[in-house]
Amino acid sequence: MVRVKWVGAIAALGILSGCVGSDIDAMRTAEGTGSPFTQALTEEYRQITLFEADEMYDWPDAGYFARKGLRAANGEVVLPEEVADWNLPADHVDELASARAELVGLLDASARDKYPQEAAHAQGRYDCWIEQQEENHQPDHIAACRDEFLAAIADLRDKMTMQPAMAPEPFVVYFAFDSSQLDADANQTITDAIATAQREGIIEFSVTGHADRSGPEDYNVRLSLRRANAVADALAAKGILPQNISVAGRGEAENAVPTADGVREPANRRVEIVIQ
Repeated sequence: MVRVKWVGAIAALGILSGCVGSDIDAMRTAEGTGSPFTQALTEEYRQITLFEADEMYDWPDAGYFARKGLRAANGEVVLPEEVADWNLPADHVDELASARAELVGLLDASARDKYPQEAAHAQGRYDCWIEQQEENHQPDHIAACRDEFLAAIADLRDKMTMQPAMAPEPFVVYFAFDSSQLDADANQTITDAIATAQREGIIEFSVTGHADRSGPEDYNVRLSLRRANAVADALAAKGILPQNISVAGRGEAENAVPTADGVREPANRRVEIVIQ
């Protein structure tokens, strides 16, 4: 990076006794928070930090990436390194700039949400590459980071451009009579819906509440909406962004099992979760 690197045993001891050493130590045990992307990114920066500290004894870069990793661990979406911030050999600037442009383009096109593990890995390998390229004296290390980045960005590119599969069938949460409380089965269904969405790279959830035909129609509209909101709140509590959840209540319309007015029917007391 465009900065002075401290070298030598005395300098290293001085660094380790100060904030850099504290940052590195904190990064060793940091627990990622926030989105699946920032959690995965925390682990990527942990790997870079420990490699630089424990194998290369490059305390300045270890401290730098430790601080970046700690920001990710706090849920911050940190960006890939800027080419201009690094003292790179002139004949590698264009390649790294092009690589960063593609990476940022995919990240901004929702790769962080759709493929958080793959997106974080691509960013981690890019930052590894740029750090090694600035040092420019360990060809094997440069090649390893570069090749890993190229494989990671190709995988992310393929996932982002492939045709979407057919959406899974709706997940259905059932409720007791006149209730909007979630039981254990309901919570398991919500967990299953999230797991399927993450596996399929889907981030949008449509949550629609329903009621049976027992009770007044206007009351059933409100009850169906309470049920939908209960499911939406549970999705959000499990890590789904609220802006990715749409909520609606259909009342006693659109029954799963047609009944006469006033009939209690458990199959109609439901919320349908559609991931799309």
